[in-house]
Amino acid sequence: MDLEDKIKNWFVPLSCAAKTLREAYSELQTFGLKQGDVPYIIQLVENPKYDLPGIDIFHGATDLETHDLIHILLGRGVLPKDEAFVIGFTMGSTDRVSTTEERLFAFFTKYLYPKNYRFTDEDLRVFRDGVKLGFISDCESLSKVNYPAYMEWPVGKVREELRIEEDLLRAYYAIEKRRFPKSLESQRLLD
Repeated sequence: MDLEDKIKNWFVPLSCAAKTLREAYSELQTFGLKQGDVPYIIQLVENPKYDLPGIDIFHGATDLETHDLIHILLGRGVLPKDEAFVIGFTMGSTDRVSTTEERLFAFFTKYLYPKNYRFTDEDLRVFRDGVKLGFISDCESLSKVNYPAYMEWPVGKVREELRIEEDLLRAYYAIEKRRFPKSLESQRLLD
């Protein structure tokens, strides 16, 4: 399977609860980006390493490893709508995202990110849905979790421990599937 196929087809569905977080992460590492591969403007916006002391411009910022682990826990792949949902849900799970912050992030991803990383209007709708879903979820703030402590745990147990409501995700994924019938990532979410 070539790289493009791996990117297109990889994800850990919600039903895959027995695989350890480390096993799932190792699969992604066979083709995923390394921190240095991420364009600088994206690192400035999404990586907390670049935050000004005491100022969170975008709540929920994470390093790439944490971001990848959140993909696994939310049952998302690495295609554009997956990225949009993971970022939105992570931001929303902080319970601190303002409408202005959401709009500013959307502006960056639609107009200032490199062309291959930009969100379309559909992707932004998924991002905004993710922010709302993360906000109403009772889960931990996903950007603040000590993930190394959970690497040997089954993915389902990690979700349970962090209070990630699979029923909430499944309900939204059913809506996303109906809303975007031509989107590969939206169609494969429910198994």
